[in-house]
Amino acid sequence: MFDKLDFILEKYDDLSRQASDPAVISNQPEWQKIVKEMGELEPVVKEYGAYKQNKQALLETEELLNGGGMEEDERELFKDELSELKQKIEEGEESLKALLLPKDPNDDKNVILEVRAGTGGEEASLFGSDLLRMYMRYAERRGWKTEILDLNDTELGGTKEAVLMIRGKGAYSRLKYESGVHRVQRVPETEAAGRIHTSAATVAVLPEVEDVEVEIDPNDVRVDVFRSSGNGGQSVNTTDSAVRLTHVPTSIVVSCQDEKSQIKNKEKAFKVLRARLYDLALQEQNKELADTRRSMVGTGDRSERIRTYNFPQGRVSDHRIGMTLYKLPAFLDGDMDEVIDGLITSDKADQMKNDINDITDI
Repeated sequence: MFDKLDFILEKYDDLSRQASDPAVISNQPEWQKIVKEMGELEPVVKEYGAYKQNKQALLETEELLNGGGMEEDERELFKDELSELKQKIEEGEESLKALLLPKDPNDDKNVILEVRAGTGGEEASLFGSDLLRMYMRYAERRGWKTEILDLNDTELGGTKEAVLMIRGKGAYSRLKYESGVHRVQRVPETEAAGRIHTSAATVAVLPEVEDVEVEIDPNDVRVDVFRSSGNGGQSVNTTDSAVRLTHVPTSIVVSCQDEKSQIKNKEKAFKVLRARLYDLALQEQNKELADTRRSMVGTGDRSERIRTYNFPQGRVSDHRIGMTLYKLPAFLDGDMDEVIDGLITSDKADQMKNDINDITDI
């Protein structure tokens, strides 16, 4: 591990020298590439620097203690300092191991997030609407931009299906754990007897991918156009601006009717189609690895029940990490970081358990 860390430190110093070279600075694309690479290495460099400082301080403190000539109270102070340094060094080693784990190449990408009502009829659609708002509020809290690409809603304000684009640094790294089945327990507004019903909605989080990452043969895609519709199927456009794409080999269907322009809707629909095809390839790859490397958090299984939202008790429970919070209204308003941070920590711990011997060269 320390050989890798020394190599990273040398590489960072070399990049720093390049970034200060006037010839490189005048070549903005090259300079930006170097600065970006430095930014990726910087967390490791800082953590390793602090680790080395603590190791040096430990050696110096041990020398002072072994040298003698101290009063007893002074010796006790140095012993306390020694204990603190050992703890910092131990924590630093764990942090460095985590930082050296292979990074998900999709972590910095934008997100295409899909919400679909599941079992539960109209109540499931209303819950789907709650989830859509929750993710938009979370994005707002993080300073990310959102754009609804497609929305199929109901007359009562529910959401049968929605496709949301979220643009922002690290969006996928934090939202990728949201894929799966979300369950709600509450008394529906239409329930006269006051009985608690259980409904569900599914969430799929896909990284936005570029054209070069997924090649689509135009002959494999059937393009249909139709008129946009609003609540309950009411037509809201007098022209055939909405677009439906059908990828024949996989039977994946994508619709987009957010824009008044057919061309723009087609462009957005292809973005969603590329993301779904990319996700399909990742799912197939994950299935091959499932027998030997199964992560409680990171499977992304669309059929996995991941979280329960219980309204009578005001709680939200994430079943993958066993975390329960009694702040459901705040959570639905986008205050999700406590659970997401827990999922990230659990995922990293699981990776360290399984992958620490597979750390790749940087």
